[in-house]
Amino acid sequence: MLNKKINVGLGEVKTATNPHMLVTPPVGSCVVVMLYDELMGIGSMAHIMLPDINMAKAKNNRARFANTAVEIMLKEMIDLGAVRRRIKAKIAGGANMFPNVNRNSELHIGLRNVVAVKGELKKRKIRLVAEDTEGNYGRCVEFFLETGVVRTKSALHGNREI
Repeated sequence: MLNKKINVGLGEVKTATNPHMLVTPPVGSCVVVMLYDELMGIGSMAHIMLPDINMAKAKNNRARFANTAVEIMLKEMIDLGAVRRRIKAKIAGGANMFPNVNRNSELHIGLRNVVAVKGELKKRKIRLVAEDTEGNYGRCVEFFLETGVVRTKSALHGNREI
């Protein structure tokens, strides 16, 4: 079946059903979170920019933050018929795009995003089943709701399925 592409931009959450495909433009330090209920073919993707809404002055877009985006994703999926206990997660991104500058973990926003997302998933008892994170390169992400497969693409590191 032909997958309809839905673009998920910076600081956005999109939720859809099979046969759609959720895709992002290249991500560097941002983290892409994908939640999936395989039985229902319902998935959600968030393009997270920062670990915590409390770090930001502008708090109007809750989809930008690890500690609030997962809540939005779960609500949207359950509203479409997903069952909470079946939802699994995959993540990608969180790169250190400037490794010569960001040697200090306090400045490494990619790592901080990855840690925050994993903490949020653990807190909500959502099992993380796969990841393609960190490194020092960007990735594009494609999430196929027909199969639950996530494909990451990097010009320097090729394609990977998780």
